Amino acid sequence: MRKKTFAAAALLAAASLTLTACGSSADSDSPVSVVSEEAGSDKAATVLDKPFEKPDLVLTDTSGEKYDLREQTKGRPTLIYFGYTHCPDVCPLTMNNIAVAKKQLSKAQQDELRIVFVTTDPDRDTPKALGKWLKGIDSQVVGLTGDFDTIQAGARTLGISIEPPHKDKNGKIVSTHGTQVVAFSPKTDGGYVLYGEDATVDDYTKDLPRLIKGENP
Repeated sequence: MRKKTFAAAALLAAASLTLTACGSSADSDSPVSVVSEEAGSDKAATVLDKPFEKPDLVLTDTSGEKYDLREQTKGRPTLIYFGYTHCPDVCPLTMNNIAVAKKQLSKAQQDELRIVFVTTDPDRDTPKALGKWLKGIDSQVVGLTGDFDTIQAGARTLGISIEPPHKDKNGKIVSTHGTQVVAFSPKTDGGYVLYGEDATVDDYTKDLPRLIKGENP
């Protein structure tokens, strides 16, 4: 069962969203969530009873320009994901799934949608490096980098935990972070839907037209 009924406040209080060290098999002692499951549903979407407020983040985009997240996505259907370009698995899979689904939309819908990728590894993900990586996925994706503490604080407002990049036992730098995609309504600018790393291309293809209208998937 993949659709769960979340209380957003409970998520923040319990800090229960899963952390994933991309490229590793590290386990977390915390469950994905401490919530009730909706019986009989196989939907990937989690509709929150209380939407998240959009993070008050001013970061740097891939052109090296200042990007005010709230201001520049105001009134737009927006998907936000925190990850990093050196991730060998979850991050590129998630972004590619969204990009493939986006191509099924009309041109007008594609132009309306904002997809924002915020790096969790800003030391390596410079604007140039981030832009090069995203170009291979979808050139319309907004890539943001900046001060790690600022990024971490912004993610925390969405109940997503991020740890500073560190070396694993093999000496490889990894970034441990929550893997949720948060969808924001164009009507309210509230983050009202969550997707986990198990969301597929088909899930996004089915849900994006409704998300663009600010409707529940």
